[in-house]
Amino acid sequence: MASIHHQILIAAEPEAIWNAARDVGRLHDRLVPGFVADTEMLTSDGAPVRRVTFVNGRVVDETIVSVDDDARRLVWAIKEFEHHNGVLTVAAAPEGARVTWTADILPDTLAAQVSPAMLHGLAMMKAHFEGKS
Repeated sequence: MASIHHQILIAAEPEAIWNAARDVGRLHDRLVPGFVADTEMLTSDGAPVRRVTFVNGRVVDETIVSVDDDARRLVWAIKEFEHHNGVLTVAAAPEGARVTWTADILPDTLAAQVSPAMLHGLAMMKAHFEGKS
């Protein structure tokens, strides 16, 4: 299983970033505008499911597994992959916030596509919160 780990420092209050991240239906305008074009919450009998439309037109459905306010940790799974476990954490840092995004995915071959997208998403998040978007 491929395991991808990326981290970025953002000159913003961790609480502000976490508040946007935990608003799982508003990625497109609160967390990563310019990376995600739209987010729609789907009707589900179980865990919440969001449909994410990226600016490149790709659409994925993600099951929200956990929103942990105490740990500032969000976990989701992309339904179309054989396996996907995505985790975003927001921690305080002297410079503002340290945002860590990890993904465990199968098949391993997806890592070459997913890793650069994750880096781009983090860069867009940084630009948004630092007022450079």
